[in-house]
Amino acid sequence: MPRLVSVGNVIVDIVMRVGELPEPGGDVIASSSDITAGGGLNTMVAARRDGLEVVFAGQYGTGPFGDVVRAALAAADVEVLQPGVPDQDSGYCVALVDASTERTFVTSVGAEGRLGTAELDRVDLRDDDTLFVSGYGLAHPVNGRAIASWITTIPASVRVVFDPSPLVATLDPQVVAPVTARTDVLSTNAREARLMSPGSADLRQAVTAMAAVARGAVLVRDGGAGCWIADDSLPDGPVLVPGFTVAAVDTNGAGDAHGGVLVAALSRGAPLLDAVRRANAAAAIAVSRLGPATAPTRAETDAFLAAHPA
Repeated sequence: MPRLVSVGNVIVDIVMRVGELPEPGGDVIASSSDITAGGGLNTMVAARRDGLEVVFAGQYGTGPFGDVVRAALAAADVEVLQPGVPDQDSGYCVALVDASTERTFVTSVGAEGRLGTAELDRVDLRDDDTLFVSGYGLAHPVNGRAIASWITTIPASVRVVFDPSPLVATLDPQVVAPVTARTDVLSTNAREARLMSPGSADLRQAVTAMAAVARGAVLVRDGGAGCWIADDSLPDGPVLVPGFTVAAVDTNGAGDAHGGVLVAALSRGAPLLDAVRRANAAAAIAVSRLGPATAPTRAETDAFLAAHPA
């Protein structure tokens, strides 16, 4: 059975919804708040709900936030590979979601930043696995160096999906280079694509520029507009797989839902264009729900696609 194996981070999200962000030095009262596990968990939940086996190979801590992380992984039916860090708690993120549904993050790093060579040596990849790498993990010095070295040993039979994350402009190029060189699917959002291709006038141009130096397929998520794809199988250049019109109430976790369902579809042998359309549908469902881990089940996505034929 194919699996998604994630070396990303699972942390605790403290999500507060506000009308608008306060000015510097100001204050605002949140209309609601939640404390949930998030980060890399959302991609794994999305893949698991779409029917894929999932293994979490990242690190986590001991303490109140670590308890939230472990409980969420168990509830999501995700296999946990590492024993955890006994002397440090997991980190957390404060996420502010404003009236436009845009989100702003501030993160405090914990035990998830201690994924080293010894931990990665525990990962036993199978030929039909997909390894999911996030820029959030590469941002931590220990994790970044270890993953960059380890990924060069990954067999060609294992698919590597890399999501550089909003931190892409701050990542160490010496860490990013070997990961990108081994990446089969590079998946970014529009902001990240523009950061990775400075000077590009529009997203199609940005996708083209990224594809010129990428090893595999390049995907750029453009919100409700859909997802751009550049791949060797597309002789006429990048194409836009249209999104779906829904009433968005919370965009937090939409990219995670897209990534998890994309991997699940590819693991079942779906062509890239079909996998992206399915991922677009899952993201559309996710943004119509409040909360970060709002990816749909496989049956829900099937029903949505049946109601929205191409």
